Amino acid sequence: MTTVTKYKTAPLKCWQKGKELRLEAYRDLATGHEQGKLLVLGCAATPYGMLAGLGDFVFLAGEPYGASVAADPPVSIPAMEIYEAKGYARDMCGYMRNFLGTMFQDKYYFTGGPFPKFDFAWSVRHCPAGHPKWHQIVSDYQGIPMNYIDDETMLATDGEQQSRIDYVAGQYMDSIEWMEKITKRKYDDEKGIEAMRNYFINEGLWGEINLLNGAIPAPLDIKSMFALMPISMLRRHEKVAIEFLTELRDELKERIANQIAAVPTERYRMCMLTPPPWSFLKVFRYLENYGVVFVGTYVYLINSGEVKFLYDKGTVVPATPPEKRPGWKTMKNREDLCRTVARWRAEHPFQSHLETRKKEYVIMYNHWKANAYLLLINRGCVPMTTSMYDFQRDLNKQGIPTSMFEGNFADRRDIDETGVLDRLETFLEGQGIQKIQAL
Repeated sequence: MTTVTKYKTAPLKCWQKGKELRLEAYRDLATGHEQGKLLVLGCAATPYGMLAGLGDFVFLAGEPYGASVAADPPVSIPAMEIYEAKGYARDMCGYMRNFLGTMFQDKYYFTGGPFPKFDFAWSVRHCPAGHPKWHQIVSDYQGIPMNYIDDETMLATDGEQQSRIDYVAGQYMDSIEWMEKITKRKYDDEKGIEAMRNYFINEGLWGEINLLNGAIPAPLDIKSMFALMPISMLRRHEKVAIEFLTELRDELKERIANQIAAVPTERYRMCMLTPPPWSFLKVFRYLENYGVVFVGTYVYLINSGEVKFLYDKGTVVPATPPEKRPGWKTMKNREDLCRTVARWRAEHPFQSHLETRKKEYVIMYNHWKANAYLLLINRGCVPMTTSMYDFQRDLNKQGIPTSMFEGNFADRRDIDETGVLDRLETFLEGQGIQKIQAL
């Protein structure tokens, strides 16, 4: 009989505080107008700290909201059925369908009350397959203005960058003037700069928190990571997020020093490339019965945070804020702010092209000391799924085991839970991992 090591475990001390900060962000949206705040819609990759130049605001990133709805099928399925009944396609972004469905119902998920009326939508294009059309539908339905930053040119990271940065920075400058016009508010450069400094710090902190899961045993499991992630995703511009993420980082370091594990029977480590199927998060708890700990997912390492990949060394380290990097200017005015944000996005890992991204997948696999990747063929996001079989082949060629399943990160109707568990159990058995008997 195989001996199973059992590590010490303990709940996160900062867990309740994190839970409150997360819910506070969503509830603030329901009361924002009463407090004189602007309500702004965008995507999670938007450098929304720039909005602080207009005064107090609440920003709703559609993706985490859509994920929250998706995790609650009794709410999610009726919402998507209403979306589909209006003639919209079922093969569009799963987050979009959950979001729009609750908007059409006029039910805001976190309060059950009326769906928020935004002042405007402002975003980077980020995902050309979904976000612009998503927010256009909201704009038409609510009668609100929208403005988009065309920064897709940054996705081609090779070649001369300066002209691209000039082009994108110019759009940020123009969008600030547009915001001043539609809100009748004067933009305060210093407030915008201060908020983006917080934003950069929080991105680095979240990236560092993800990297700490390279320790054995892992101090944080992926399900807990998903629950805390909205603090970085929605509140990156706030000092309260810096305080919390610093506290979380320090607690994880303490757990590592004392070998306190997220999964006490850890013996097999897996990681992901994509978001999970939100209605089926129990899969992670179930696989703990096999001693499996999920240590992270690439997409949220770089979508809610930032790290620096050292490709020549095959390693990854925490990112430093732009103004502390060699050759970067200190932000002193609006133009500095816009150019810094444009360059930062151009050099961010999220802009990596295909071959570079493949290197990053391997670097993170090694950093996390993983034993396998779990890959999702995601019907809810066509761009995310593109090249997934290529990634699988590339990983397998490098000796990295992979398990793959088909489903949807935001539509419970597209997930065969029994089939997924059967596939994963068969994969683990092939890796010599059996279910652990009660210790």
